[in-house]
Amino acid sequence: MACFARYLVPAVLALALWVDGALAEHIKIGSLKTVGTGPIYIADAKGYFAAENLEIEMVVFDSAQPVAVAAVAGDIDIGATALTAGFYSLAGQGALRMLAAQSFERPGYQDQAVVASNRAWDAGLKSIKDLAGHSVAISQIGGAPHYSLGLLAEHFGIDLRNLRVLPLQSNANRISAIAGNTADSAIIPVTYVTASLRRGEAKLLGWVGDYAPWQLGAVFVSTRTANERRDMLERFLRAYRRGAHDYHAAFTGADGKLRFGATADEIAAIIAKGAGQKDEDIRLGITYLDAEGRIDVKDILHQIAWYKAQGMIKGEVDGAAIIDKRYAVPLPE
Repeated sequence: MACFARYLVPAVLALALWVDGALAEHIKIGSLKTVGTGPIYIADAKGYFAAENLEIEMVVFDSAQPVAVAAVAGDIDIGATALTAGFYSLAGQGALRMLAAQSFERPGYQDQAVVASNRAWDAGLKSIKDLAGHSVAISQIGGAPHYSLGLLAEHFGIDLRNLRVLPLQSNANRISAIAGNTADSAIIPVTYVTASLRRGEAKLLGWVGDYAPWQLGAVFVSTRTANERRDMLERFLRAYRRGAHDYHAAFTGADGKLRFGATADEIAAIIAKGAGQKDEDIRLGITYLDAEGRIDVKDILHQIAWYKAQGMIKGEVDGAAIIDKRYAVPLPE
């Protein structure tokens, strides 16, 4: 009897906790190991998710487009990563909804790096404006690096037809292509390429944000999740925005420019642990995040128009409908 009681008491306690609603709701978040995921790492480390009765599980991807597919399939509850043609195609079909902004490309911040192989550098590829006639490694056709390349080509007056685009799928493949001199250049999140730059396996040509500002990432869910799990999503967004506030306070001055504030060391350490990177590498790759996770609606519409012009989105896509007004807060125009 004593043996039975030993197992009965914990079970009764667990049932009581469940009845009181104290057991945390487990959710899966799909993302990449980048600085842009910082608000989630911060909210987890500081107990903001726990305070909302949420327990998160990070599901790590190596490129952004599969995150959207996983959200539609129900393999993850929430996606938080770069925006892609694949996302917009699924959202245009009614399968996905955008809830908040994630990272932005902004002058003075470092998110996506444009790098060159040593062989291409030695042959004269010294800056982004020299890309014409060279190969450029990206993730997928229609991925965020592809869109960034389009914006850079427009800025520098480069005809996209004079670039050989290499869709190598993963960050690891792009790094290998640069280190092995099989690609002349690559556009890649700085979190993944810093070690290669430090070892001299690649040369930095510049930062996307200095020439082509845009809303790089977003938090999104399947339409079914948006419709059926509003309470969970509102709790998630409260915690997420608290994390975004902490991130913004650590790395952004009153003028909106990059600045390391009093909490920068603490926040950088949290992100480094979450991303599995060295603290000094995180500090070299600080991206911009809006403190409220507000969405740049005008920029979202521009992205959709560009992908349609390139033939990467078929049919009509209602950008305004993709942004779920029950949850999203727009940036002031």
